[in-house]
Amino acid sequence: MTTKTLARAQDNTVLSIALAAMLGFGLLFVAGYAQAAMLHDAAHDQRHAMAFPCH
Repeated sequence: MTTKTLARAQDNTVLSIALAAMLGFGLLFVAGYAQAAMLHDAAHDQRHAMAFPCH
């Protein structure tokens, strides 16, 4: 591998980590302001949509 290839791979890794962190913080922010009943209903509906028994 050349130095350019290694630098490009490192840039992609940093970008991937930054995007994952932003997504994670966004989910925490949304979940922090959502009401518990709404989160439960969303998870419950998702389980039914995937045909996963929950009752």
